[in-house]
Amino acid sequence: MIESLKRKISDRSIKIGVIGLGYVGLPFAVSFAEQGVEVIGFDIIEEKVNILNNGESYIPDIPNEKLKKVVDDKYFIATTDFSKIDEVDLISICVPTPLRKTKDPDISFIIAARDEIFKYIRKGHVIVLESTTYPGTTEELLIPEIKNKGFEIGNDVFVAFSPERIDPGNEKYTIVNTPKVVGGYSENCSIIVKEIYSIAMNTVVIVGSPATAEMVKLLENTYRAVNIGLVNEIAIICQKLGINTWEVIEAAATKPYGFMPFFPGPGLGGHCIPIDPHYLSWKMRTLNYDAKFIELASQINGEMPEYCFRLLIKGLNGISKSVNKSKILVMGVAYKKNIDDIRESPSLDFIKLLEDYGAEVYFYDPYVKTFNVGKCEYTRISFPDDIEKVGFDAAVIITAHSDVDYSKLMNLQLILDTRNVIKDDFKNVVRL
Repeated sequence: MIESLKRKISDRSIKIGVIGLGYVGLPFAVSFAEQGVEVIGFDIIEEKVNILNNGESYIPDIPNEKLKKVVDDKYFIATTDFSKIDEVDLISICVPTPLRKTKDPDISFIIAARDEIFKYIRKGHVIVLESTTYPGTTEELLIPEIKNKGFEIGNDVFVAFSPERIDPGNEKYTIVNTPKVVGGYSENCSIIVKEIYSIAMNTVVIVGSPATAEMVKLLENTYRAVNIGLVNEIAIICQKLGINTWEVIEAAATKPYGFMPFFPGPGLGGHCIPIDPHYLSWKMRTLNYDAKFIELASQINGEMPEYCFRLLIKGLNGISKSVNKSKILVMGVAYKKNIDDIRESPSLDFIKLLEDYGAEVYFYDPYVKTFNVGKCEYTRISFPDDIEKVGFDAAVIITAHSDVDYSKLMNLQLILDTRNVIKDDFKNVVRL
């Protein structure tokens, strides 16, 4: 099987299957299709499949013209028919791994994908889990079932974990030029996956096991979460001391060694940083260990929307107004700049607080037209035309999109800037 796969890799006749066609799966699929490799994308939502087969992308990082080309050239097709798993050689599992309300991992999507694969598994299949999860998942969920079916892993079937490193909206680092970590169950597994991935990716880094690769992903995002938690607490400290947080960070960043700048904000958002560290924390609880740094960082980051809300209350009090019945403009609802993804966005928590305190809430985000918080549906205002028309009492900058002219807000009595967008000191600007 190894020599057969290597021949297919060499002549580009190898076929790729991708289960889950979201922010991770679709860029992965298109990257191989652009190299002249046939790719079948699997998803359970027929509407998404039909949209993709029409050459229309719902992922900002994949322009329509790029998708349409690989569809028209017949290098990519999407389907809901999982029996086609038998037609592909490598199967990449790129399904969501959310947290339950109890902050325990929800691996039901991985299990569902695994069960579909095992209906059609055969010799020569290469199975790679990409979904972020706790260390040990690959060896717990995939390996025993494959062995029970009588396959020898590393000779008949090849298994690895390779953490996704997709950064939505990042034009500099893509799936192609971001090094890809691979942890195979055996040396042969690592070798085969590396050779396949090298078709579409510039650099592949091999580690000793699937669990090591799983831990790599959790370290990366735990590192960010903990450092953001630290700098958020520094921001609170600077507020109490009357010091400009951003000036402190920028000055500290001039040190050429031993310091990497992180920046405070109104909370964490997205599908990785607020969630991934909890996989590690949960795993440690099963081993009777308390991951103190992770829990503390999560607590600090989770409290930032409320802390920023208190800054708004204080600012409104300073102009003799209350939150109740004030018209508040929220600038930005995406979880990070220059994308349309609102998953886990701190704006949603902030808007819920505004609702609870009786404010009239409006929003503007060039990437988001409508969204819901609870039972309330919001539609973006016309910016900057509606600034004078509505007569806002305050604006809160939650997401700092690059293509927004924030100077249009300067006539408002109060601006809460949580992203240091407005650099100069103005009496009407309250800064985190």
